[in-house]
Amino acid sequence: MQDHISTTKLALRDQLMAARRHLPLTVLGERARSMADLLTALPEVRQAATVAAYVSVSSEPGTGPLLDRLTESGKRVILPLLQPDMDLDWAAYDGPEHLHTARRGLLEPTGRPLGRDALAAADVVLVPGLAVGRDGTRLGQGGGCYDRALARVPVGTFVCVLLNSEEVLDAVPKDDHDRPVLAVATEQGVTRL
Repeated sequence: MQDHISTTKLALRDQLMAARRHLPLTVLGERARSMADLLTALPEVRQAATVAAYVSVSSEPGTGPLLDRLTESGKRVILPLLQPDMDLDWAAYDGPEHLHTARRGLLEPTGRPLGRDALAAADVVLVPGLAVGRDGTRLGQGGGCYDRALARVPVGTFVCVLLNSEEVLDAVPKDDHDRPVLAVATEQGVTRL
């Protein structure tokens, strides 16, 4: 059974990543601005003191406008630092000029690490993914980084995956270690799962 789930996840990841590569840069930019508008209007985000987010890379749904809006509104934003064991530490975001290229082509903050448990203090957690099912099952890149990190997030914290609208599926393959999310944000809106 486990082999079937892994094979199914791998095939779905390949399909979704190929579709993302075909999105024009203008579309990615428009969607990023739309998602920033939608997310910053949410009550959970407006009331949050600390927001955990990430810097999008390649053809991921863009987070640049969102990070700008969050910091302009006075939010403390923390971003992940990928560790050698594929777990995540966190550091404060101090603007795009304080990012550097890290492992796997990721952009990470240059500030001091806050510790892996810093995520537990975030009021809102925004995570990347490739797809999500209607039950909140998130399909990630396959490294398990966010599943490990989300295990530290208190129950009831607003955890939202950022995707393209076509990546919201009826269902995605699920393993026992997969951590569900409470919502999905796309360029078309925010849906609670």
